Amino acid sequence: MLVLSACIAIFLASPAQAQTSTQDLDTSDVLTPQAPVEVDPVSSDTDIQNRIAAIVDATGWYEDVTVLVQEGVVFLDGVADTEARKEWVRQLAAKTTGVVAVVNRMTVDETVVWSFDPAIAEIQRLVRQAVTVMPLVVLALLVLPLAWFVARLVSRFAKTALATRIQSPFLRTVVARAVAFPVLLLGIYIVLQVAGLTQLAISLVGGAGVLGIVLGFAFRDIAENFLSSLILSVRRPFRRDDYVEVAGISGTVRSMNTRSTIIRSVEGNLIHVPNAIIFKSVIENFTSSPERRGEFVVGIGYDAVVAQAQEVIMNGLQAHGAVLADPAPMVLVDELGASTINIKTYYWFDGLEISAIKLKSALLRMVKSDLTEAGISMPDEAREVIFPDGVQVQTQVEHIDSSAASVAALPKPDQPPVEPDQTHAEADLKNDLLPPQTDDDQLEEDANDLLASR
Repeated sequence: MLVLSACIAIFLASPAQAQTSTQDLDTSDVLTPQAPVEVDPVSSDTDIQNRIAAIVDATGWYEDVTVLVQEGVVFLDGVADTEARKEWVRQLAAKTTGVVAVVNRMTVDETVVWSFDPAIAEIQRLVRQAVTVMPLVVLALLVLPLAWFVARLVSRFAKTALATRIQSPFLRTVVARAVAFPVLLLGIYIVLQVAGLTQLAISLVGGAGVLGIVLGFAFRDIAENFLSSLILSVRRPFRRDDYVEVAGISGTVRSMNTRSTIIRSVEGNLIHVPNAIIFKSVIENFTSSPERRGEFVVGIGYDAVVAQAQEVIMNGLQAHGAVLADPAPMVLVDELGASTINIKTYYWFDGLEISAIKLKSALLRMVKSDLTEAGISMPDEAREVIFPDGVQVQTQVEHIDSSAASVAALPKPDQPPVEPDQTHAEADLKNDLLPPQTDDDQLEEDANDLLASR
């Protein structure tokens, strides 16, 4: 803020500097004669010549001066140190009574003199200029920080007043700063008005809108992202800590600023997605509705009773605590495969509390255990072939009567172990993608930090 004040003070000092530089030219001792030089009206050329020569010699400005008058025409010869003094002596002769014309043949000898006088004069001019603009600098250093402080107070008051009307912290911050900006603009206007730059002050206030339009065209992408952020803040398709998928990117929403929305992916990476892209894309919010549906497919053998398998799977789903009873789960035949009958299972759960991948893992273990315990086969489609009636194998053993030979029966597999409802990897099935919800004050503080960093 102090840098801004100093810049404005220097800008205000520029007119005074131009005026002072004009006044400090070394021409104060060269003035046009104010009245004709009177000589006796009947004076001769000799009298005119003597009168002009005496005046020129009295000044001491010229070297080797020769004044010659013939028939009222004055011829001037000699050396002058500046063009101004050469012109001065010509005007002196022209205003002398009885002079008809002046022929100025004097030359100018601008000899370079090694002297610190010009530097000292320039330093003195700067000192005078600094003293002249000092009141403006003091005014700028007082008014502009005061206007900045008042604008901050207005912004905070606006945030408090809009807390119940605008839910989005980002939008509330933008509106509050828009309300406080005219206060700062008023402080700049006061400084320019007191400095006497009224026209510039009016142009500054009146041209703010035009400047905004010009900047809008120059920075079209930035303006597009900013407007998109405002619209998204009004519509609120998602909130902080919501798990969303937009423009092919899925993750948890961390924050939104004037340019982009920050999404934390499941891999832990922070992804900055421009707000214009989010506004134009399809947004899938997995957290907006707590009821989410999951599904999985289980293949059973053709020797199994499909209705029995459906009942076993349904009983397991209804007994699981993480599966919602309303909407009720569904167990339906999906496809008759090459070697299996594929049964597709649909179930609903609370997406805010339960992790989808953990719950699916627990349900698949449970269904596998229940089907195996019920004697329902689940063959491998690629390698395993099931013979519903079994395979009769007859073995002939030496030294044993053929009548004593019997058909060997296939050994029955042992009963599978009972699967637990949850494993250590699945933990309590809680959703670990979403961090704990933060309060509105923390959201507002994060939004303010992001806006301040821009």
